[in-house]
Amino acid sequence: MTARFYADLPLSTGDALSLPERAARHVQVLRLQPDDSITLFNSRGGEFEARITRMGRNDVQIIVTAHHAIEREASRAVFLAIGMPANERMDWLVEKASELGVAGITPLMAERSVLRLKGERADKKVAHWQGVAIAACEQCGRNRLPTLHDVATLTEWLSTLPPATPAAPRLLLSLRTGTRPLLQAMAAYDSATPVTLLSGPEGGLSAAEEAAAIAAGFVPVTLGPRILRAETAPLACLALLTLSD
Repeated sequence: MTARFYADLPLSTGDALSLPERAARHVQVLRLQPDDSITLFNSRGGEFEARITRMGRNDVQIIVTAHHAIEREASRAVFLAIGMPANERMDWLVEKASELGVAGITPLMAERSVLRLKGERADKKVAHWQGVAIAACEQCGRNRLPTLHDVATLTEWLSTLPPATPAAPRLLLSLRTGTRPLLQAMAAYDSATPVTLLSGPEGGLSAAEEAAAIAAGFVPVTLGPRILRAETAPLACLALLTLSD
């Protein structure tokens, strides 16, 4: 399999250019040589064949040889709003969500959140998670990166949402008694209907937070009687919503 790299550059067949620092570093680590082929994508559509023309000490020169209008995106765009799990579990969640086809991720701080970020520390974490998403897309074959939004509190995020519409359902993972199963709640929608999914941190959302989400148009849904971890539940939902078509 040809090595794949994300390059945040305008790319066109025939272009001769230097790879961005991150991609060049990985090419060097793999000990690729002039005339070796690589695949590039820039999250603007399709992927590009390229050939290495020069390996410098600090740079890699390539020429773009072809473009293929290949897309491997899920037919349904799913936007995850996640009460950030602690430690490395958020890294794992971002990686797996990217592989499963998530369209966007918003890291949230809720009442019961263990991980709390703001300012420069939050910016660095988001940049790190963007790198995790890039690596996941390089590995799984996606040609478009998910959007990693800034860290926000749940209250702040809910206040920024436009009015809810039936054309773009909002789902809230909940342990409330009598909550409908996820697939039952989505039965009336086709596989191209975009979805926003809200999932809480360890311990879940508080009753007041669930009430605020419902007031913002979120419909409580469940995955069944078992209690899944904060990083497992949204991925299970994502798989059901993106891999069922």
